[in-house]
Amino acid sequence: MHIAIFCPNWIGDAVMATPAIAAIRHRHPKARLIAVLKPYVEAVYHGCPWFDEVVQYHGPDPSHRLLSVAWRLRGIGIDIAVLFPNSFRSAFLAWLGGAKRIVGYARGGRSFLLSDPLPPVRDEIGRFVPSPILDAYNRLAEVLHCDPPGRRMFLYTLPEDEQVAEDVWRRHRLLDAYPVVLLNPGAAYGSAKHWPVEYFGQLAQMLVDRRGASVLVLCGPSEREMAGRIAELANRSVVTSLADEPVTIGLLKACIRRGDLLITTDSGPRHFAAAFDRPVVTLFGPTHIAWTETYFDKAVHLQKTVPCGPCQLRVCPLDHRCMKLLTPDEVFEAAMALLARHLRQHSDRGWGWLPFRWNRRTG
Repeated sequence: MHIAIFCPNWIGDAVMATPAIAAIRHRHPKARLIAVLKPYVEAVYHGCPWFDEVVQYHGPDPSHRLLSVAWRLRGIGIDIAVLFPNSFRSAFLAWLGGAKRIVGYARGGRSFLLSDPLPPVRDEIGRFVPSPILDAYNRLAEVLHCDPPGRRMFLYTLPEDEQVAEDVWRRHRLLDAYPVVLLNPGAAYGSAKHWPVEYFGQLAQMLVDRRGASVLVLCGPSEREMAGRIAELANRSVVTSLADEPVTIGLLKACIRRGDLLITTDSGPRHFAAAFDRPVVTLFGPTHIAWTETYFDKAVHLQKTVPCGPCQLRVCPLDHRCMKLLTPDEVFEAAMALLARHLRQHSDRGWGWLPFRWNRRTG
């Protein structure tokens, strides 16, 4: 049997799909699982034991074009396609690719392409109700008669990414530091999710001056300037950033796996922390917490109630009050309370690999 898993298009969503993907793998141990995904998502799954093949689509290479990918899927012979994205394009590609059975949510005018259309959660007048994406993904697995996947997310790291992270830890003098607090200021969704860099700079100062922490500011390739600016504003020798490092998703995973606490915007790396069992404080602004609830017991969500939100907009048309009203002092207090509840021994800072294919940090 050949099962095509059309993976989510957002990094955080890709992590939230891992319980369902693991359940499908467990239910069909002899099936060939093909990950169909956008190129930038693939690294999220590097090292995972679930997929036998990866097919990239909607990328820059000519082989990523719709008809080329459909032809490749036809050549494989897809028995079941499971659609985590709600897009019409994913359903159309599965249909063009000859999938005999297509499982997905009845959204985006694509119901006629699905053999198993699942109804999304709506209210009494038909509006979508903010509800956890993680639970919605698990329903897809249950349609295939999988055991309930649960809500524990999983990620893996590659040895080469661990080596780069160890080099970063050494150069940034973090090997003997405790606690190491990671700040993640970016958000691919849009600037409406950003917390002011000045606030991050003040928070970094508090972490150093009041808690004796070392701080590493994370970033993606397009966020180097932001990360460097935060370290500059903090003006503390133990506040550094990845601005001059070879930033990859693999490196971010390995860094978050090593850290003692992550303070982040509502973005993909927030879910890395949950997958690696690391305490995380998430700063919410324009987005509904309910959509990305992960039920992680070492997570704290901070959000201000404002008349205009949660608006779900990518760019704030007003004054960004939902994020500006959330002060560094409030974030610091919440972070310290969370860290105090989940202290771990300094000896648990190792970064060896478990004795199987790739390591998954379990804390």
